[in-house]
Amino acid sequence: MIKNRIFMASIVLASLVMAPASVWAQETFRHGYGSHMMNWGGGWSHIIFGPIFMIVIFVVVIALVVLLVRWLGGMGHGAQPSHHAPPGRAPLDILKERYARGEIDKEEFEERRSVLGE
Repeated sequence: MIKNRIFMASIVLASLVMAPASVWAQETFRHGYGSHMMNWGGGWSHIIFGPIFMIVIFVVVIALVVLLVRWLGGMGHGAQPSHHAPPGRAPLDILKERYARGEIDKEEFEERRSVLGE
């Protein structure tokens, strides 16, 4: 469910970022040189916004690729650490190991063993 929301949000974000490109592509240029050199029609703004727009596009494309790989790869299944004891280890075995390592003393060992009911 979360993966679908992230994927859809990335598509919406990419659409919003790409929208100015479609508007600029539809701009009509005047014939002749006029006040702007080589019919650019935008003056110095293209020098500033062009590289910024290119960087934004690269960031969006890289983010989309990362999200797509994570979504297709199923990242999240097993990514969180497990707080359960591995199969085959009983709570009493863990208690005995802690006592053997000296993490707990005899009184605490006996008390916890009685709580476990063994």
